Amino acid sequence: MVFGLAGLLFWISANTSHGVNLRNDSQSMEYRDLVRKQGQQNAVLDRDLGGLREDVDDLTRGQVTDPEAQARVDALQGPSGLSPLSGPGLTVTLMDAPPDATAKIPGVRQPTADDLVVHQQDIQGVVNALWAGGAQGVQIMDQRLVATSAVRCVGNTLILHGRVYSPPYVISAVGDVDKLRRALDDSESVYNYTTYVTAYGLGYKVEDRKQLNLPGYTGPLDLQYAKVS
Repeated sequence: MVFGLAGLLFWISANTSHGVNLRNDSQSMEYRDLVRKQGQQNAVLDRDLGGLREDVDDLTRGQVTDPEAQARVDALQGPSGLSPLSGPGLTVTLMDAPPDATAKIPGVRQPTADDLVVHQQDIQGVVNALWAGGAQGVQIMDQRLVATSAVRCVGNTLILHGRVYSPPYVISAVGDVDKLRRALDDSESVYNYTTYVTAYGLGYKVEDRKQLNLPGYTGPLDLQYAKVS
């Protein structure tokens, strides 16, 4: 009976794996490579879309019969993140800890792999703090944030507007530097992240910038999902 059950288990395992190692992570690597490749294609398409949108805007302006309405539309380009923005501000850099990091404070438990990487909520916490500090515009890596932007992390990679990024993650904000710094210091989410910085060695660096140049957002603006709360 024992040999019969063992044989059944071997058959189920072989049938499930189709002859491959169930503990092999090559498939997940293939998924990550696929996501990165698609992200590169999305970057090219975003640039093409930006050029087409400029052509449409130029054609539209030539047919405008109400200058006041056009002026109101133009006034919204800046606050909506669609036009470039320059000015003083700061950058925040978040970085994973070394994979072999250990607890740096006596009495603190040793870290798991999950404790050593920057998470989605860490990036969101910094971004929300910067908005709360009066940021006129915010950029993550090389992309401007708009109302429909969604920050998502898969493992230790960031997905933003269909493009994939690896750490270190650089977040830039134009605004009053003192107010932005105070907002970061007052943020509970940022404080939670900095406790891991102290305990396990994750990266956190805030730098003042005399001049930042944020590009205007050029991606799609269609709202895919919304819910009244």
